[in-house]
Amino acid sequence: MAQRAEGESADGRLSLEQLTIAIGHGDIDTVLLAVTDMQGRLQGKRLHARHFLDDTVANASEGCNYLLAVDVDMNTVEGYAMASWSKGYGDFVFRPDFDTLRMVPWQPGTAMVTCDLEWEDGTPVVASPRQILKKQLARLAERGLVAQCGTELEFIVFQDTYEDAWRKGYRDLQPANQYNVDYSLLGTARVEPLLRRIRNDMQAAGLRCESAKGECNFGQHEIAFRYDEALRTADNHSVYKNGAKEIAAQEGCSLTFMSKFDAREGNSCHIHLSVRGADDAPVMADGKGFSPLFDSWLAGQLACLRELSLFVAPNINSYKRFVEGSFAPTAVAWGLDNRTCALRVVGHGQGLRVENRVPGGDVNQYLATAALIAGGLYGIENELELEPIFEGNAYGSDAPRVPTTLRDAAELFGASSIAAEAFGPEVVAHYLNNARVEQLAYDAAVTDWERTRGFERF
Repeated sequence: MAQRAEGESADGRLSLEQLTIAIGHGDIDTVLLAVTDMQGRLQGKRLHARHFLDDTVANASEGCNYLLAVDVDMNTVEGYAMASWSKGYGDFVFRPDFDTLRMVPWQPGTAMVTCDLEWEDGTPVVASPRQILKKQLARLAERGLVAQCGTELEFIVFQDTYEDAWRKGYRDLQPANQYNVDYSLLGTARVEPLLRRIRNDMQAAGLRCESAKGECNFGQHEIAFRYDEALRTADNHSVYKNGAKEIAAQEGCSLTFMSKFDAREGNSCHIHLSVRGADDAPVMADGKGFSPLFDSWLAGQLACLRELSLFVAPNINSYKRFVEGSFAPTAVAWGLDNRTCALRVVGHGQGLRVENRVPGGDVNQYLATAALIAGGLYGIENELELEPIFEGNAYGSDAPRVPTTLRDAAELFGASSIAAEAFGPEVVAHYLNNARVEQLAYDAAVTDWERTRGFERF
């Protein structure tokens, strides 16, 4: 782990003054200017630290607006109102949020700042994932509420480098563990040098690390971080996801967050969400149990889960994770500490919260959290009554089902008056086009499964 830079706070966070001191002492020479794109990836620029102080702090920076209008391979595609060849693919503004300044301990002499995206006239880019979440947080604030959130990301570690995995076509990769190491201290010790470095470097970057544990799939692990206010959690999530891959590459291995890598258990990203009063007072629980607000909040999430699932499960691969008996949900139901339900209620008092078990490791956390808040607000605004608790095995229930394909999720999202009201028509159209592009690419692909099944026998 890198040594602390001059002026750096103990938790890896930096004020602008601390950054200036560190640059002056030569401890920092590079500042990453970062945004999160539709696919949940960190994009941006590496700036010389002196240029960042002398120019970017006052004037921001610019980047091509195609960053929110490309597919996962960075190909320009048709159908986006905000960016196209006919509009010349101009720039939008990267506006640094100085509250997000932090060290990047796994890169020497480097700090990072997360940016909001604006147009040249200062208006927000409404299709930006960070802006979509901020809009829902503002709706909560109008009611005197603050969202607290934690995301639990799972990943699979392979002994192959990213370059070797590419050359192999992602076939015959060697997982870091050869058997199920769920909660196994012996099994996780095999990968502890990597896990320890990720934990400690993330702590030094301003994340509050809680624990690491093995998971069910071969080579699968989870590192958990303490909950925080929702926007900070989402920002931290992007830093962790990108940083863990960079650290793995430096250690000569690779890891994937994709929702379903193989036929075994997928990578989840359970999202824990609750709200508090602006004075940090608990509002979800009363002296007898659930508060009326919590009842409506949970009822709203249940009512909206199918319609808003495009923001919670955004990719073709996301839907292959929803398999009965896999700990990934299939039933839109809620239960008390029941892992077979899509919504699992845990905690008590100020810690009472809803764990949404639908998202996978491929989720864009800004969009998913925004969707969960929008659902909760729909329940509160319409004073929805909470359906009875589900007890038992929800996999075998007659409850409504989580959508099983991206195509189904997109149709539900496009027809949803709830989505249109919460996010606005521009955002709905933008992300429907993203789903359309992915669906068309998948429909045109010929898979290994098809070749194996049909090359000789059909």
